[in-house]
Amino acid sequence: MNTATLIANVQGMTVIAVAMLIGLGALGTAIGFALLGGKFLEGVARQPEMASELQGKLFIVTALLDAVTMIGVGIALYFTFANPFLAEVKAAAAGNPVVVEHAG
Repeated sequence: MNTATLIANVQGMTVIAVAMLIGLGALGTAIGFALLGGKFLEGVARQPEMASELQGKLFIVTALLDAVTMIGVGIALYFTFANPFLAEVKAAAAGNPVVVEHAG
């Protein structure tokens, strides 16, 4: 394989990984919001006097759900624009083999 083919393969696999990362993150967040909203409504229906306390906790958990998704988006952007795998392919193509050390 020539260098251009290797680079194209790495970029193609990276695009697939980024799409899965963002898509599954969005799906997980949507399911989390659905479960959270449903449980909040159940709790308020059972004990209406606890609505303000439950709402505060709802907002905290909502922020944590969003934070997990934003971390996934950040990792996806890192793989998209500063692909560490692509650097290894370019170094190997330039004649500078990359030595991978395994812990253990």
